[in-house]
Amino acid sequence: MAGRRHPPNAQLRSVRELDLQMSRSEFARFVVDTGAGMGENVGCTARLVAAWEDGDVALPRAVYRRILTRISGRAMSELGFTATPAPASATTSHLSQASVDRRDFLLDGAGAALALLPLPAERTGRIGAADVRTVTRTVTAIYAHDTEHGSAQLRRSASTAMHTAYQWLQDGSYTERTGRQLRIATGHLSVAAGWLSFDSGRPADARSLYGEALAAARIADDRALEGHAFGCLSLVAKASGRPREAVAAAQGAQSAVRTYGSARMLALMAMREAGGWALLGDASATDRAIVRAHHLYAQGPAEADPDWLTFFTPAELAGLEALARADLDQHERAAAGAEQAVLLHGDQFARNRALYLGDVAIQHAVRSRPEPEAAAEAAHRVLSYLPDVRSDRLLRQLHNVAGALQRHTAVPEVADWLDAYRTTTASS
Repeated sequence: MAGRRHPPNAQLRSVRELDLQMSRSEFARFVVDTGAGMGENVGCTARLVAAWEDGDVALPRAVYRRILTRISGRAMSELGFTATPAPASATTSHLSQASVDRRDFLLDGAGAALALLPLPAERTGRIGAADVRTVTRTVTAIYAHDTEHGSAQLRRSASTAMHTAYQWLQDGSYTERTGRQLRIATGHLSVAAGWLSFDSGRPADARSLYGEALAAARIADDRALEGHAFGCLSLVAKASGRPREAVAAAQGAQSAVRTYGSARMLALMAMREAGGWALLGDASATDRAIVRAHHLYAQGPAEADPDWLTFFTPAELAGLEALARADLDQHERAAAGAEQAVLLHGDQFARNRALYLGDVAIQHAVRSRPEPEAAAEAAHRVLSYLPDVRSDRLLRQLHNVAGALQRHTAVPEVADWLDAYRTTTASS
């Protein structure tokens, strides 16, 4: 199969399914909880477990090796992994000056993304289901890396992979069924590449990529991909200051997936709609959309929930509501919601935690009764995420935090943070 260097890991899967009788999501949470008990903070997700079991990772990084050994009582070779770390690929050679732990990171599921991107351009013979799975695993790897480390390292490689996949569609030989599956997988890859462009401060590129995904969804008649693309277009529209377009796109997303069977996906799109209404200043419409989102979310997970939706946790639900409250100038409620989002995220989704911490700082600084010390404390915590999280949105958020704190420079804690901010961003 194109792109795979190792066979599936049957031993690890057997431990998870037979010994522990856990789903991938449950096992990921077990890894996180076990790590916490060992004093290790990790952000394991179902996607990372899938990368281990599908053979995309020869050997997890050291922290996961310790946790997996604690969980199973078995050595890495007994869990189906290679006994020694594989050498770093040429794709990751630019990190050769990083620390040993940083290099080790490139061997786990997130680092495996770099080995899968771009897709191999030289493709001979008939395209089959294995090639479709390669595209799908590339999408999974992108999201696994992005949630913890941001978009900077993957954007160009993801774009190249996407163009390769489209070339397979245009020039490849395949059955009608495989062609539809490849188009859907390529559409999801276009969404992933669009997200990386959006996070890198390239909204025009993101909008174009989401438009390509929407076209792929319409051609393949795939409602889930159509809803995902519309939801992303709503996000870009809001960020670009086009609230009416944001509302319309979010409503289009809800229309696309209304009968798909995923209440959580509908909840996310309702919250996207709320963000558009809030930017328009319509508090009543915002409240109605938020209430609808919470009602849908409370219906719980479903088999139809797509893999990419794993980021939409209760923490993210609280965070998106906080953003809407901020746009309505409800700063106290916005600060409380953002703090709740950070707390609920725990040790997962580093980039989102950092962004919501920035929101906490901003809301404390601009509320009717400002709390500049609390704002500075949250702002210092945001700085701690650099340089591990590489995201243009995070840098813009720090710029917004600095702007909000400028009015409180007489407060020593604020002055200290502004000095630290200038020093950190200058060195970054």
